[in-house]
Amino acid sequence: MDKHYGEIIERTIRRNGYSISELARLMKVNRRSIYNWFNQPKFKPEIIFKIGCALKHDFSIEFPELFSSDEFQRAFDNSKLLNVAFLTEEHEKINYWKDKYINLLEEYNQILAINGSSLNSVSYSTL
Repeated sequence: MDKHYGEIIERTIRRNGYSISELARLMKVNRRSIYNWFNQPKFKPEIIFKIGCALKHDFSIEFPELFSSDEFQRAFDNSKLLNVAFLTEEHEKINYWKDKYINLLEEYNQILAINGSSLNSVSYSTL
């Protein structure tokens, strides 16, 4: 008997407690598409692979005829590297804007100090 890909994927997703909404968001599809996939007896291995990568689940266990464990491990390792690069870039952006903000505050405080001292000298002279 042939495997029903959709049922196997649905069972795996539900057994492991993955959220359908989260999967839809990660796959950039709507929830209805996910439910439609569950009803399909066969579909492209690329979709199964993308689902596995999104959920960080190795589908080579359920589909050994389609994938090897190495394929998923490489994909997981690559996503970790991309994630580190992304976080580093985001950290640099945050530091840039933080430094810009601090410099702006320092300039503002200097202006206030200059204006404040000139106001104090004016107020004393009027007494």
